[in-house]
Amino acid sequence: MIELRVAESNADLELWRQVRLVVLPYELCPTVDELRNRAAPGTLYLLAELDGELGGAGLTGRSDIGGAFVAPRVLPEARRRGVGTALLRALADHAAALGYERAGASCDDPGSFAFARRFGFEEVGRQIEQVRAVGEHEPDAAPPPGVELVSLAGRADLLRRTYEEVAVEAFQDMPTPAALQVSAEDWEREWLPWPEASYVALASGAIVGCAGLIRDDDQPERAEHALTAVRRDWRGRGLAKALKQATVAWASAHGIRELYTWTQTGNEGMQAVNRGLGYVDRTVSITVRAPLPLR
Repeated sequence: MIELRVAESNADLELWRQVRLVVLPYELCPTVDELRNRAAPGTLYLLAELDGELGGAGLTGRSDIGGAFVAPRVLPEARRRGVGTALLRALADHAAALGYERAGASCDDPGSFAFARRFGFEEVGRQIEQVRAVGEHEPDAAPPPGVELVSLAGRADLLRRTYEEVAVEAFQDMPTPAALQVSAEDWEREWLPWPEASYVALASGAIVGCAGLIRDDDQPERAEHALTAVRRDWRGRGLAKALKQATVAWASAHGIRELYTWTQTGNEGMQAVNRGLGYVDRTVSITVRAPLPLR
């Protein structure tokens, strides 16, 4: 028997996290507090039990590229027994009831992609994960002439300016299925949340680029790259490489031994920058979308 329930208590949200950590061990997982802080109106966290045992978990909410997103996840021992279907139906129905006309999802393996297509999801893009081992003595960054790299530690003023001077433009240029819709509040909370591990590039007092890391409380020896972005008129001068190298050097000095980052198909320029810095391709994630209600 499959039973679904809303994950509301801290204990339930921790169970939700444990499912995600098992299903997506290579991805950073939000803490319980972060799950609560990121829960915009309409966000739904679900737990699924199969014959009284934890079988999976799911999430739906507003997507940054418009519409809703749905994320059903099933533990390996509970797969092919209807848990994924029950979760997906419940998540999609919740999104449709909120008025969303489309839902998106990510599929990191052929089985997930085949499952999604059964319900009318079609591929709209791909993301590539690139990963790099971090040595104990990584070199410092060498920015282009006239540019200074400044840490965001204790510089909330620069963090807010970075959104306006770099991030908004970068979001417009990202090759996502639809333009990203990121508020200034979401930017400060989710996109560069670790100021000590984040940098901006200053040229004549203007912010022309940014890069940072996101801490992984479950695996402190790893970190995910936050947004690396360069203002349009400064691209092609080696600034993205310098900014990313600054975060690599910071990671090296603070005991982090693996960094990973995701880029979309269409952003081959950044993928090439990463490979030039020693990153290697690891995971391909397929972005899919479907009309609601699901067929």
